[in-house]
Amino acid sequence: MFAAERRQLILEMVRANGAVSLRELARVVQTSEVTVRRDVRALEAEGLLDRRHGGAVLPGGFTRESGFPQKSHLATAEKTAIADLAANFVEEGEAIVVGAGTTTQELARRLARIPGLTVVTNSLLVAQALAHANRVEVVMTGGTLRGSNYALVGSGAEQSLQGLRVSRAFLSGSGLTAERGLSTSNMLSASVDRALVQAAAEVVVLADHTKLGTDTMFQTVPTDVITRLVTDEPPVHDDRAATELQALADQGVQIAVAGTSGNAAGEPVPPRGPRRDVALPGPRRGQPASGLRTAAMLDPSGGERERARVADLRRR
Repeated sequence: MFAAERRQLILEMVRANGAVSLRELARVVQTSEVTVRRDVRALEAEGLLDRRHGGAVLPGGFTRESGFPQKSHLATAEKTAIADLAANFVEEGEAIVVGAGTTTQELARRLARIPGLTVVTNSLLVAQALAHANRVEVVMTGGTLRGSNYALVGSGAEQSLQGLRVSRAFLSGSGLTAERGLSTSNMLSASVDRALVQAAAEVVVLADHTKLGTDTMFQTVPTDVITRLVTDEPPVHDDRAATELQALADQGVQIAVAGTSGNAAGEPVPPRGPRRDVALPGPRRGQPASGLRTAAMLDPSGGERERARVADLRRR
C-alpha cells in the first residue's frame, strides 16, 4: 500500500472513530507502528488530525464520542486483559455499580461467575451479559435509552440512584488525564456517571492506554475521587502515557496494569529496555459521598477477596 493510500485510510478511521491507537492503525493498514507514526505526523502537519499518547484523534483537542460498533472493535485485547484483572477486585456477595461502556461490558461477562453479587447498572449491555447468571442480581436504573451506547440516561436514571450505597463503582469513559480525571463526550452520560460515583465508597476506572492523556468535554470523575485505575501496559515508545500514569499515581490513584499476552493477572511486565521504577502509593481510602442519602442502602458483605497484585508502574 502506497503512503498516500495508507494516510487516507488512517484519516478515515480517525474521522469515523474519533480516536484510534497506533497499534490498531498498524493492524488495519498492515504495516509497522513506526510507519504509522510517521504517517500520523505527516497528517498532523497538515492539520488533519492530532497525535495523542500512542494514537491519533480528531483535531481540536477534544475527541468526540464514537458509537458502540466502532468502540467494540478498538483495543479488544487490552479491554479483555483489563476486565480479567478488574474482576479480581470484586468480592462474593458485594453490591456494586457498573457503568456503560465496552470495557465494562467485558467486565460484566466475568462478574457472572461471582456468586451473590448485586450489580446496579444503567447499561443494557452489562445487564445482558449478566442476564443468565443465576447467582447475580441485576438492578437497572430508570431513564431514557441512549441508542449510541445502549445506556439509560436522564433524570429518571439519576433519580433511581438516589439513596443508593454500594462498595464500589466500575466506570469507563472517553478520556483520562491527571489534571481533570475521567471525562466523556456526552453531557447526559456524564451526569449519570456522576450519580453512579456518588453511590459508591470507592471508584475503579477501567481505561486502556489509548485513553490516557485524552481530554473530552464533560468531566465525570475528578482525579482525587478515583481510587484505582485498571489499565494495560502502554507500548514501549509511549513515554507520554507513562508520564500520565506517573502523574495519576502522584495524586494518590492506585495503578493496576494488566498485560495482554497471557499476563492478565496484573503481574509485572518484563522490562523492554532501561526504565526507572516508580513507587506506587499505598491503599487509598474510599471517598465519602457528600450528602448521600442512605435510606435504601445496599449492604455488601464485609471483607474483600485477595486482590490481584498491582503491577509495578515503570517509566521508560
